[in-house]
Amino acid sequence: MVVASGRSGRHVGALADHILRHIKEAGYGNARVEGLNQADWVLIDSGDIIVHIFRPEVREFYRLEQMWSADVTAERVAIN
Repeated sequence: MVVASGRSGRHVGALADHILRHIKEAGYGNARVEGLNQADWVLIDSGDIIVHIFRPEVREFYRLEQMWSADVTAERVAIN
């Protein structure tokens, strides 16, 4: 999984277009894509690799990276 940011909706869209073109040219077929029209958060699913491209405000709002962080303090309190 790749998580990236663009500076604006236009930048997010351009990054997504670039990635989609390279996936196709590399022979991996057509990846599934969501959110390209709005370009706030674009999801590209190429099968083995999933790419999320956000505008900075949207990335901060969803905090996708926190899905993989563990709150060790809370776990210790719950166990004790």
